[in-house]
Parts: sequence; structure tokens; C-alpha cells
Amino acid sequence: MPPALQPQPETITLEQYEALPEHVRAEVFDGQVYYMASPSQIHQSLLMELSSLIHSYVKKKNGAYKVFPAPFDVKLSDHPLLIVQPDIMVVCDPNKLDGKRCNGAPDFIIEIVSPGNPADDDIRKLYHYKNYGVREYWIADPLRKSVTVNYFEGNMLTVPYTFDSAIPVHIFEDLLINFAAINDSLP
Repeated sequence: MPPALQPQPETITLEQYEALPEHVRAEVFDGQVYYMASPSQIHQSLLMELSSLIHSYVKKKNGAYKVFPAPFDVKLSDHPLLIVQPDIMVVCDPNKLDGKRCNGAPDFIIEIVSPGNPADDDIRKLYHYKNYGVREYWIADPLRKSVTVNYFEGNMLTVPYTFDSAIPVHIFEDLLINFAAINDSLP
């Protein structure tokens, strides 16, 4: 069958996405739904440590920033529909929040690599986060004990770190995340 005659996968609308059962974890890329498996213990432990550190920093600074751990939707595009659920995100502009989701790019995202889909964070999400205006994107890999930091403001810069590092969060003036201390508390 010539390519033009092959059946095309059905795309989902925002209304259909919102009608999915609440317990279903899914993201939408180019209108296609991708279901996500439950995260592992080490994934959730790292998520809690990082979320707590960032949230504590924001509270201490009396910042207007909002910190959200997954699952919380980010709608990057209506056409084609593009909805992601970053593991951790920081939103600096409260006008992007409508009570249900973040509409537009968060300023800072951390994705924690799952063994089943490492290319998702390194390729697909990297592409979309860069092109839709995320300022800073970290990919934390608990199995490799590495963090890849992507700065998208100005000239794109990618910096590799290990879990022995204290890593600066560039969207904030004075926040360093000490992965050595976090690593000691992981299972």
C-alpha cells in the first residue's frame, strides 16, 4: 500500500484528553496519546527530594514561583495538541496557571529518566521544551547517577554533571542542588 493510503493514527482533542480517567497517566505529542507506566521507587524518591528542596527555597525567598511535581499537565500547543507532565516544574508567571494546568512553557523542568524510555527525555522532550520556551531543563538519570543540564536562554548550553555535584539552578540567583547529599538518601 502506498504511504498516502496507509491509515493514519487517530488524534485526540483536548476534550477527549480531559475525559480520560483521572488515574490514567498520559501525555500527548502531535495529537497522539502516550500512556505512562507507574514510576519506580528510586524515581519517586528522587522526585520527592528535588521537589522538597526547590519548594523550600521558593518559600524561604517568598517567591511568587510555583513548584509542581507530576502529575500536573502542561499544555504547550493546541494544534497539534501537545500536553506533557514533567516530573518537576517551576512556573514563574502565575498567568499561565488556570487551576487545571500550566498553559505554556514552565521556566524550569526536571525530568527523571525511567529505564523504559530514556530517549523520551533526551530527544522528544528536549526538542519540545527548547522550542516552546522552557528556560532550563534538567534530565536526572538515577541509574547512571548523572544530570544533564540544558540552558535554553541565549545560546543553548548543555552541561553534564554527576550525582557527586552541586548544581546551580540558573533561573534562581543562589540555589545549588547538592546531588551528593540527595544520592545518600536514595534507595
